[in-house]
Parts: sequence; C-alpha cells; structure tokens
Amino acid sequence: MNIQESIHNGIQLAFQNIFNHDLPLDQISLAPTRKEFEGTYTFVVFPYLKISKSTPEATANLIGEYLKENVSEVAGFNVVKGFLNLELNNMIWVDVFQKLIANENIGQLPANGQKVMVEYSSPNTNKPLHLGHLRNNFLGFSVANILEANGYEVIKANLVNDRGIHICKSMVAYQHFGNGETPESSGLKGDHLAGKYYVIFDQKYKEQIAELKENGQSEEDAKKNAPLFLEAQEMLRKWEANDEEVVALWKQMNTWVYEGFEKTYKRMGVSFDKYYYESDTYLLGKDIVTEGLEKGVFFKKENGSVWVDLTDEGLDEKLVLRGDGTSVYITQDMGTADLKYDDFGISKSVYVVGNEQDYHFDVLFKIMRKLGRPYGEGLYHLSYGMVDLPTGKMKSREGTVVDADDLMQEMVDTAAQHTKELGKIDGFNEEQATELYETLGMGALKYFLLKVDPKKRMLFNPQESIEFQGNTGPFIQYSHARIASILRKAVQIGVDYKEADFSKLTKVEESESSLIYLLNDFEKKISQAGLDYSPAILAQYLFDLAKEYNRFYADLPIFLENDPTILAFRVALSSHTAKTLKKGMQLLGIAVPERM
Repeated sequence: MNIQESIHNGIQLAFQNIFNHDLPLDQISLAPTRKEFEGTYTFVVFPYLKISKSTPEATANLIGEYLKENVSEVAGFNVVKGFLNLELNNMIWVDVFQKLIANENIGQLPANGQKVMVEYSSPNTNKPLHLGHLRNNFLGFSVANILEANGYEVIKANLVNDRGIHICKSMVAYQHFGNGETPESSGLKGDHLAGKYYVIFDQKYKEQIAELKENGQSEEDAKKNAPLFLEAQEMLRKWEANDEEVVALWKQMNTWVYEGFEKTYKRMGVSFDKYYYESDTYLLGKDIVTEGLEKGVFFKKENGSVWVDLTDEGLDEKLVLRGDGTSVYITQDMGTADLKYDDFGISKSVYVVGNEQDYHFDVLFKIMRKLGRPYGEGLYHLSYGMVDLPTGKMKSREGTVVDADDLMQEMVDTAAQHTKELGKIDGFNEEQATELYETLGMGALKYFLLKVDPKKRMLFNPQESIEFQGNTGPFIQYSHARIASILRKAVQIGVDYKEADFSKLTKVEESESSLIYLLNDFEKKISQAGLDYSPAILAQYLFDLAKEYNRFYADLPIFLENDPTILAFRVALSSHTAKTLKKGMQLLGIAVPERM
C-alpha cells in the first residue's frame, strides 16, 4: 500500500469513527500542499461539512488528530481554514524511494489486455508534410507511447489520402509541365516534387480563371470551366475506371512521394505498424448503409439518398449515401472503422485529426454507436488546434507552406548555433557535435509542440523553444546530461550507490523528500496523460521534475558530503531522477544526451 492509499484509508476510518459515516474511498482526494504551507498532502474538508455538522476548522482538526494518532505515515498537521495540510513522517521517504528503485520497469504499468489503435499523420500524396503535420505526428506517436506505458497493446496506423481531385491536380500539372522530371534529375525529395506541381497547377488554374472572366464568364463559371480543372476531373474519372496510363502515372508519383515521406518520418522519429490507403478504402461502407437501413438507423429520401437522423443526439440529419449510389466521406469512414476492428479486434480507436473535423467525427462516432458496434464506446477524436508561427498562418496551395523538412533543419541549425555560443560542446568531435545538435533541435521542436494542451491553438516560437532555461526541451535534456556527468564522477571516485543500504539514514532533507515525492508521482502522471490523451501532462511533469532536481542539486552539493551513506543516497536519487527523465522524454518521442 502506498502513502496516499494509507492516508485515504485513514480518512475513511476517521469519518466512520468520528462522524459515524461511511465515506466511499472514491470520494476522498488529496492534493499536493501548496509550497507556502508546511505539509505534503492537503485534504479539503469543505465538501464534507454536512457530514461533520461543524465548522471547517473544527472538522479539519478532528480528522488531523485522528490521522496523527492512527496513520503511521502522518507525523503532524496544520489547518488553514478548511484545508488540512498533512506533514509526513520524515523517514517514510526512504521507504518510498527504496520501492521506486526496486522497480525495474520504471514508467510501465501492467498489461490491461486491451488493444487500441492510434491513427495519425494522414498525409495527402500531392504535397510534403508541413508544420501542422509535425504537431499531428508528434501527438500521435507520443499518445501511442503513453497508452503502451498504460498497459495497452498499441497499433500505430497511418491512413494515407492517396486519391481524389487534389492528387489529380498534381498529376495534370506534371503531364503538362513536368518534361519527365524525376526526384533524381531535379535534386528534390519526391514529396517536394509532387508539391511543386500542385503549386504550379494552382498558379496556371488561376491564370485560366482570370482569362475566362475577361471573356465574360462569372467567377463561379470560370472556376468550373477552366480547362485544367476539367482535365483533373476527367483524370479522376479515368483513375476510378482503372485507366492504365493514368494509374501508371499515379503509382509513379505516389512512389516518389512515399520515399520522401519515409525520410521525413525517420527524422521526425515516428513510425507506424499499419498503413491504410484511401485508394483501397474509398469504396468501403456501402454494405453498412444497407445494414443501417435494415436496422432502422438510416432512412431513404425520395431521391434515393440515404440519411441518418441525429436530432435526438443534438445534431441534424446527415447524408451517408448519395441518391446516385456514390459514397460521401462518412461512408468510407464507417467502412474503415469496421476494417480496423476486423484487422485487429481493437477496443479503442484514437483519431488524431485537427479540430476543423470535430463535427465529422462527432457524427461518425454517433452513427457507429447507433449501429451497435462493439468498439463504438472506444472511439475518440484527439482534436488539436492549429499551429501558428510569429509570421502568420500557413497557406499550402500558394506555395508558402511552412515545410516540415525545412523547419526541422532550421531547428537543428539554430540548436548548433546556440550550443556553440554557450560553449556546451567542449571536447566533442564533429560527429558527436552533429548528433547533439540533432538531439537538441528535434527535442526543442517536439517538446514545444507537445507541452501545450492538444486542444489549444498555439504559437510556435522557434527561438524560445531552443533556450536552455525555462519550460523547454533543452532545459530537461541539459538536466539529464548534468546528472549523467554526476553519475560518471561517482563511479570514478568509487561511490557504490547501487548496492547501498539506506535504512541507516536518520533524516531526509526537505529538497530530497520533495524530489522523491515527485518521482513517486511518475506513474500517476503517465496514467493521467493516458486517460486525457494529453502528452502535455507528462511534459509539465518532466519540467517540474527537472526544476526540482536542480533545486536539490543547488541546496545539497553532492560531492561535498562526507557521510558515505548520505553521499550514496544522493547519487542514487540523482540516478533515479535521470532514469525517470529519460523514460518520460522517450514517451514524448524525445532523446536525451548523456553529456553536453
């Protein structure tokens, strides 16, 4: 039983013995005591005054006295209005720490027997990945790691949007203006080459619209009648009819794009267990429409179109199949949801998609629940906000997109410049320095994008993200490197911190107990981050832990300690902090350096 469980049980007994009331354990919660007050945990008594039939202060004092007398972990207490601040037995922290270091699977909760799919990235094969994709990929990969740490079997999936009018636009432009250009002949990554022709299509299309408008057509008619647009529509029809020449060009350009994507994913440090392709799934879901009609979940209108009525769910009527029998997006998404379940038997499915799709997923999930799908209650849309730069919003079709490859390189270059200026690469050879710049640059980028609640729109500031002070990735990475240096020195001078017996300790300093308190919270934070699908919870925890360690290090200079047991204890405390930081950053998809 851990400290909190012991105190929870003590509070439950206090209510039974003092107030003759059976208080369920799930109605008891403890919060960390605020720094300005003495104590470790705080129990707020205001919600229980109807039970105690007394004042907040009297209620808190009665419970405090009971805990002090009956719970060995509680050494004392103080009351501030209705806040009962519990002061713990100092030596409790040694026992807590011994249990922490005995755990060989730090940051890994037991298997829960459930499978979850996390779908993220979902790129279009007509253009490279951009800044928004970075947030998407880092979120998806981190959430997958966090769910795995929570005991789930996780399948990381990528649904690639490899068909449709947008792909045909790149293909048409390439046919007209490509002159047989390839990634090799152009020196461009394949995804950048396809993106180049998507931009060219847009430029030429606008020129044609302007020309048609000059000849008297309205803007709306000009957009529909522009020759390039008509060609793109015709190409899509040919693709769907499996035209040999069109399919060959589609496969060639997509092959180039996938090779480009793989390089970007590798640098991002993200991976996938399963790829789905819209070209394989776009016809799925029509059988579900038939099933829904038979079950009375869907209804048909006079023109033959099929709808679902979600007014009882606070929404409206939604089209699920057109009158001519062709699909809409929701049709194939229903089919793909079933396909995922058939492939893996998942109990949860997490879709990492921007918040502009909130309504779409609300509709999809409500439909699948109405259809009685076994995975229906496990559907979750991890909706995230847009990322802005100080220079303003991104626009992809005009060729001014903030390219993911360019931004990653810029971050690594900035890390190199910043690290050289601070003199943190003394003694590094060129290869080691290059690796450090990559680690710091990518760590800064990932951490900055992950530390913000996913639901919030955010402003990414490259310069701020790379700082070695403040709530940044490099601050946590530097803290880990500092501890690694301490551990190397401890080995050099023969400190046997791994086998030391800490039961001989007679006192734990305040900065030591505060650090152990935070270390003891690690798995709770992992659990909370998993429940909320929020890496930001874990990022904040790691920042707090790094800060707390730096305070401990400043308060208690480790190698000035003469008592061998206390010295070994502080080195062991440093070692476990490093392990926790490293594991936590791994869950965010971030590497930590051993030296800087």
